Amino acid sequence: MTLRADTTAGVRRFSRTERWVHRTTAALMGICLLTAACLYVPQLAQLVGRRALVVTLHQWAGLALPLPVLAGLASRAFRADLRHLNRFGPHDRTWLRAALHRDRRPASRPAAKFNAGQKLYAAWIAGATLVMLATGLMMWFTHLTPLVWRTSATFVHDWLALTLGVVLAGHIGMALADPEARRGMRTGEVSREWADRQHPLWRL
Repeated sequence: MTLRADTTAGVRRFSRTERWVHRTTAALMGICLLTAACLYVPQLAQLVGRRALVVTLHQWAGLALPLPVLAGLASRAFRADLRHLNRFGPHDRTWLRAALHRDRRPASRPAAKFNAGQKLYAAWIAGATLVMLATGLMMWFTHLTPLVWRTSATFVHDWLALTLGVVLAGHIGMALADPEARRGMRTGEVSREWADRQHPLWRL
């Protein structure tokens, strides 16, 4: 089997639904992080003001964060990509070894539609989102849990938010370094040459 190519742009990588899920999730995550910064950084808090509004935006954006993914499950293409992300094979272990040894040769990093780094990132971000949602609900609905739970939830929520910010900054940095990958998320299509070089095991 060969890569399915568009006559003008190359290989179809993401469907319209998948791109919508990514953009909507990114927007909600961005709101969560920006409002969190405004709540915890004194200089930003003074600059923005309106703390009650910032808190409300933060709460509702966090509550809505899983919704784009849940809506995306109606898409066959989205479900297929989730299956790809959830499967780890021998080539993924090879990719990770090369990444740990800083071996940047394309031949040393075999990948199917998603490489091992993307799979780990997707799993981590999904787990972190669920933990943030659970701890956020404990902090929001204070009457539902004991004080010690809420204190622990606050600690986990705050430090995980900081970690999320760092990881997302790395994700954005890697995207900025790869214009073709950005094109794939923006238009849904990538060049055949890029697909063959970066994802040689990807077959549709």
